Amino acid sequence: MRSRMNKKTKAILRFAAAALIGVSLSGCYPPPPEYAETELILQRRASLKENLLLMLPENMRQETAAREEAQWIADTAYKAAAAIARQYDSNFPGWAGNYLVNSRLQNRGLCWQYQHDLYRELRRKKLTYYSLGCCVRDQGKRSEHNCVFVYPKHSGWPTAWVLDGWPWNGRLQAFDAWSLRPDRWQERDYTAVLLNDIYPEGHNMPMEHWMHVRADRRWYEFAVFGMPGHYQDSWWPGTWFSAQYGDMLHNITEGSKQHPNTAFRY
Repeated sequence: MRSRMNKKTKAILRFAAAALIGVSLSGCYPPPPEYAETELILQRRASLKENLLLMLPENMRQETAAREEAQWIADTAYKAAAAIARQYDSNFPGWAGNYLVNSRLQNRGLCWQYQHDLYRELRRKKLTYYSLGCCVRDQGKRSEHNCVFVYPKHSGWPTAWVLDGWPWNGRLQAFDAWSLRPDRWQERDYTAVLLNDIYPEGHNMPMEHWMHVRADRRWYEFAVFGMPGHYQDSWWPGTWFSAQYGDMLHNITEGSKQHPNTAFRY
């Protein structure tokens, strides 16, 4: 009798665990357009604004222009991260989403793609008090993770706030860089240099534009050897006939219809 009860209990626990996983994953659909205006996210936007201001010298914090700039960064970060997730259209967060991209079942959703796209959106305004950067955790390892960070122009990494839209499908996470482990987290300045060249401050590139596009590779390189897709700059001729490049052009065309007269939709 005890054995049968144990089997029943185990079956119930397995079912409950599967249901919990299912609910968790189904709850990670991209945030709806109204997400950024909910009471919780409005509070988080206000909190990020104040945290950005605290990094400035005390005599600057009350300047109207500084407060407006910090507010714009905070608002745009939360709104853009959610809009980027809707653009990716993935219902699986983090590493689960990575599997879909690496299996070529989905175009985008890797952490560095969130990094590039969020950076692109935050370059739409010329900043006076702050600058943007790119950072990486565990560079070169399987656990590598890439994010955007914001820092005062008079300072630099790690006096910064890290912005990460990847783990929960565009539900932005913001955390300070100075409390991170320096042996795991570093600035990735060459990525920022490249992104700055493609997306100058005040740019008007469509949010559907991807800096890097996956070029086609022979199927067995991926299927047999498990090699990841090969990414190249979007202007590189080797990408022009790839399916992903075609998807990008299609998204840009459709985006111009969905949000005419503006480069973004959030």
